[in-house]
Amino acid sequence: MAKPVKTKRLSPAEKARIEELFHRFQSLSDDPRTELDYDSPYTLVVAVALSAQATDVSVNKATARLFQVADTPQKMLELGEEGLIPYIASIGLYRTKAKNVIAAAKIILEQHGGEVPLDRAALMALPGVGRKTASVVLNELRVEPAIAVDTHVFRVSHRLGLSTGKTPDQVEADLMAIVPEPYLTRAHHWLILHGRYTCVARKPKCLECPVADLCPSKKLFV
Repeated sequence: MAKPVKTKRLSPAEKARIEELFHRFQSLSDDPRTELDYDSPYTLVVAVALSAQATDVSVNKATARLFQVADTPQKMLELGEEGLIPYIASIGLYRTKAKNVIAAAKIILEQHGGEVPLDRAALMALPGVGRKTASVVLNELRVEPAIAVDTHVFRVSHRLGLSTGKTPDQVEADLMAIVPEPYLTRAHHWLILHGRYTCVARKPKCLECPVADLCPSKKLFV
């Protein structure tokens, strides 16, 4: 069950700015989803766990073959760690990830009847599933509004003046407190996509940015 979201006092002008910011993101993409390929809660958990310190493109390339032979906890356990490694060897930290994926499959089978547990505590108890992975899964499946803070979300949140937090957890808390409730389940994806394709790290595309007039950092780059 999701925890109550804390709200933060904002000036009327700032509240209006943030509302308009997410309204524009919504106008560009009403129902944004992860770019990872999956067709079940289990394959989503595996894909997200494999994506740590790896690109979605590289993960999708690996799982396209992997999920043809192991798309359930039972099949993954039967594949085994050594059988899994050749499928994911192109992904960073593949040995550790293989160990975690197999261990998680065993727990899902033994403790959860073969079904991925869709509550945060149980998810985070799985090997290789930290807070960020759990947030991505729960948000993607619309179980609870959550904002997983990766490098894109961290960067964009600071540039857009949505947070001054120094850690991912602090940025997450800030965002959960100020993002208008109707946008909470989609904010994670909008911020990622904005950081991945427009507000990129070195040379943000401010002249193409749909929210440039709402961004306090534009003057730093234009």
